Amino acid sequence: MTKQIHVGGVPIGGGAPVTIQSMTNTPTQDVKATVDQIKKLAAAGCEIVRVAVPDMEAARAVGKIKEDSPIPVVVDIHFDHKLALEAIAAGADKVRINPGNIGRYYVKQVADACRLRGIPIRIGVNGGSLEKPILAKYGRICPEAMVESAFQHIRLLEQYDFTDICVSLKSSNVQTAMRAYQLMHCRSDYPLHIGVTEAGTVRMGTLKSAVGIGGLLALGIGDTIRVSLSADPVEEIYAAREILKAAGARREGPELVSCPTCGRTRIDLIALANQVEERLKTVDKPITVAVMGCAVNGPGEAAAADCGIAGGVGEGLLFQKGEIVKKVPQDRLVDELFELIETL
Repeated sequence: MTKQIHVGGVPIGGGAPVTIQSMTNTPTQDVKATVDQIKKLAAAGCEIVRVAVPDMEAARAVGKIKEDSPIPVVVDIHFDHKLALEAIAAGADKVRINPGNIGRYYVKQVADACRLRGIPIRIGVNGGSLEKPILAKYGRICPEAMVESAFQHIRLLEQYDFTDICVSLKSSNVQTAMRAYQLMHCRSDYPLHIGVTEAGTVRMGTLKSAVGIGGLLALGIGDTIRVSLSADPVEEIYAAREILKAAGARREGPELVSCPTCGRTRIDLIALANQVEERLKTVDKPITVAVMGCAVNGPGEAAAADCGIAGGVGEGLLFQKGEIVKKVPQDRLVDELFELIETL
């Protein structure tokens, strides 16, 4: 089991539930736009949010953002330790840095400031920005090089008596990221922030993240996750929730099961399933909902589901735990299903 840190009031590691993170893409100095986006992320299920701090104006905005944010705020710092110190003073709940690009002396200042306020540090190792000596040693970006980089940063923080640490080892290559996290998991008990960086658009990025993040979670590796997508950050939260459920790491909110269709299907099952999936985003009950294409076999095949619908010609069946509740006109199937869900 990994050590536990706390980001605001949210525990990470030490047996705590795997948390969902995302990052705003608004200009951080635009407090209103950033807070509005954070609230949308939180409503979708985000539990920790990160904001970019590229300059002092953004660093000074952190305090105002914190005042209205419903979830803990992490600041993302590169190169300039002064930005970290300003954001820490403004009330940041966590700092993400790459100690190697800040400098030893300045890392100590950041570590001391974080210790004073009880703020953890995430060491962010990225395959695309490894230190030149490490790249020269291994000759390429590889999991071993990433892990060595992480331990180099860890030792630096430990040298300053700072151990309130979380580690990420991200790569845009799924296999590289997975292997790096597996190696780190074997060699360290610091909590791991897992993800596949620069994963891509909603479709491809979700697939790569499902394989990388979901594969690690299924192995019991990972304490907090971020799905990185070239999309509205809210899409990252939807993807993360589904990955957590598919990997068996969480049982919160509804799960949709639907058949792949076949020649017996006499209803537009694909459209029906998409409609149900969209409406389930507003449901927080831990239930399994089935959308089946065959009224003959559907209820029986989906007997493990809490409730569901099965299509037929002009009408369909509403069922609960495999038992038929009633026949329903086709245009009423989804509405009747959600009326049943409200009673569960």
